[in-house]
Amino acid sequence: MISTLSLVALGGAIGASLRFIFGAVALRLAGPTEFPFAILTVNVIGSFLMGVFVVAAAHRGLTHLSPFMMTGLLGGFTTFSAFSLETVTLMERGQIGAAAGYVALSVGLSIVGLMLGLWLARGVFV
Repeated sequence: MISTLSLVALGGAIGASLRFIFGAVALRLAGPTEFPFAILTVNVIGSFLMGVFVVAAAHRGLTHLSPFMMTGLLGGFTTFSAFSLETVTLMERGQIGAAAGYVALSVGLSIVGLMLGLWLARGVFV
């Protein structure tokens, strides 16, 4: 149990660090914006990678890495708590349309990202 918890913690630290770096790079490249594009992108990429990992792990016998990869790294990388905060912030600013668009895009594109990851990985590993 302790070793599994350590793997989750290590993965979470790496994932959160990658999310921070990605956000900083996105801010530098795009400049400040009211719409949270960086978090939206992180959620879609994280969902895609989760889809790839699920299939790859099942076909390569790597399911023992799930606590590190899925709960830790990808859980730390994706940002649904930040997603909720950004949504409410947009709503509180009176940007209801932007908030609705952000929710729809985040959920819809994350599901599409996961489906694409599954499809791609199944093509590679099956």
